[in-house]
Amino acid sequence: MKRILVTGGAGFIGSHLCKRLLEEGNHIVCLDDFSTCEENNISGFLENENFELIKGDVADPIDMQVDEIYNLACPASPVHYQKTPVKTIKTNIIGALNTLELAHKNKAKILQASTSEIYGDPEVHPQVETYRGSVNPIGPRACYDEGKRCAETLFFDFKREYDLEIKVARIFNTYGPNMYVNDGRVVSNFIIQALEGNDITIYGDGNQTRSFCYVEDNIDGLIKLMNTDKDFTGPVNIGNPVEVTMTQLAKKIIELTNSSSKLVYKPLPEDDPRKRRPDITLAKKALDWEPKVSLDDGLIETIKYFKEIQSNKVK
Repeated sequence: MKRILVTGGAGFIGSHLCKRLLEEGNHIVCLDDFSTCEENNISGFLENENFELIKGDVADPIDMQVDEIYNLACPASPVHYQKTPVKTIKTNIIGALNTLELAHKNKAKILQASTSEIYGDPEVHPQVETYRGSVNPIGPRACYDEGKRCAETLFFDFKREYDLEIKVARIFNTYGPNMYVNDGRVVSNFIIQALEGNDITIYGDGNQTRSFCYVEDNIDGLIKLMNTDKDFTGPVNIGNPVEVTMTQLAKKIIELTNSSSKLVYKPLPEDDPRKRRPDITLAKKALDWEPKVSLDDGLIETIKYFKEIQSNKVK
């Protein structure tokens, strides 16, 4: 039985990862400060003797025995990380340093949940792992974008200096159950607005694109990456290569929710990427991984989740 630390383990992706790793027979230590998630995400694991919850900040020193570490700690929504940019930078950089030092002490494997934001507003499309990005280092998104870029630097420096076994996943837009209601991400925003019959807010002209990966597909990719040979480090894109515009996504959600919502367009925020789509050639070759869940099927499950939350509020 492996003892695995999942930082950010109560969050959206982290809670799904904890569930899967528990099902595979591991002992899970979940570290989270609950700044952008609900304890309900992991309430079903609390009675499991192989699940251990630590309420804490990844930017504080960590000392425990572990065999593997998944470092997922950090708010991923611009709404949240721009409210507390200094904390976001500390989470990304000091958090990465703390988890890397813990991995080095334990001779443990460690996976960094990096991001497609590494690529910024890309000049290469679709984005390949060799592309170095187009990021504004002093803009309002830099606390996240540059924080994640620096974390990748730390990971590779630990490998070079200490021969630490590292894995780096560049995660593209992910969605599904357990998303934070006030997350501020486009899928959760659109679904909640549609279910409440409010106008759906689209920033920009609606032609900017994203590629949405269902969370269970994402988890498959992360676990497969962790289980690769020591010589394979990544970075590797984990995302769905099916690209949709924001207007297409909004109309699809209106249709699936049978909503009367109308589309309302507002100015595009500063440094918001115009397009985003992963090249997953490397993931297919190195991980034998590609997404299986269609956007329609994934949205249906996500809509069910938000409907349940709404009905529970009414009760």
